[in-house]
Amino acid sequence: MGKRKQVRVGPPPTTAEGFGEALLAAAPGDADRLAPGFTLPAELAEAADRTGQQLIGRACRAGWLPEDLHQAARRRLDEFTGAYLLDTLAAYAGQFPVLHPEWREQLDAAGAARWWAETEPHLPQWAAKHILTPSEAVAAVIEAFGLLKTLPPVTVVLPAPGTAPERPVRHHVDEKKLSRVRALLAKAESSAFPEEAEALSAKAQELMTRHALDRALVENTSATPDRPAARRIWLDTPYTDAKSLLVHVVATANRCRAVFDPRWEFVTVIGDEEDLDSVALLTTSLLVQATRAMIADPAGRSRPFRKSFLVSYATRIGERLEQATEATIAQAPELLPVLASHEKNVAAAFSTLFPEVVNKSVTVRSHEGWGAGREAADRARLGE
Repeated sequence: MGKRKQVRVGPPPTTAEGFGEALLAAAPGDADRLAPGFTLPAELAEAADRTGQQLIGRACRAGWLPEDLHQAARRRLDEFTGAYLLDTLAAYAGQFPVLHPEWREQLDAAGAARWWAETEPHLPQWAAKHILTPSEAVAAVIEAFGLLKTLPPVTVVLPAPGTAPERPVRHHVDEKKLSRVRALLAKAESSAFPEEAEALSAKAQELMTRHALDRALVENTSATPDRPAARRIWLDTPYTDAKSLLVHVVATANRCRAVFDPRWEFVTVIGDEEDLDSVALLTTSLLVQATRAMIADPAGRSRPFRKSFLVSYATRIGERLEQATEATIAQAPELLPVLASHEKNVAAAFSTLFPEVVNKSVTVRSHEGWGAGREAADRARLGE
């Protein structure tokens, strides 16, 4: 059964304050009552702008980033309502003369930019742009506010606009190394030869591990080594629990820790900035390879098969990455104490951020899927 739409009776409010309270309490079916004519009341437009800023600000202070809001909107809202939420985010960010560079990058990547004239309220201009009636526009506002009201606090990854930075702008990022890893993984994803793909992915992991060892050697002589940072990786449905296992094994191989939030389908990864880059790059590539192999398998049409495939794939990839990492570290045994100290710092940061993590298993119901996933993982490219 679908959700019942609650329609309230009585005349609409007449003040901005009244409209603001009404928007927060309203259900989508109340839109006709709040905007019954062919023109949006000025007080309603003012209330929508003000209330939206308040809700977006609260979400950002609770740890939500532009990418997070964009992903949440993609999953919970339609195209029009998601566009309204991004506009509200852009308006909120525009209040601050300085944003954390990574916050700004996410804002731009999400496409959140001010396009409307500042001399007039945003809502009527937005409705005209999308050719919506007043009641349709108000219904979208109510839906967007409904999502924002449900957002729980999440791990603070970057400082919210207007707050003191909790971590410095990241540094020591070796773009040359990242470019080479990206090239290896792109070649792995495009290859039609499984053995070549496997070698490329292995080379990428080896390169990332060697760079991490070089960095560990430098940081060992530094009086102020970088503190562990955090990053969220959003997963596309379906089978997000199985896909989160892949993120976990890649994170572990790259000296990071990861935890999955099934409510919102993202994984939070804790580790050094460059290790987080490595986890994001390799995870993305391996998910592409896994999906392609799973779909190509003639037996891979059932949900049990596909979920078992992904779980087996992640398990085998974890074994391979661990072997590749151990082989590389064995070439520099003098760095073992440094790496142990690093892992201790990451574990401490993880425990601080997630003091009550619960371990859960993923059920496998297809023997054929498990075998096919393991074979695909053996073929997957980890480098050159």
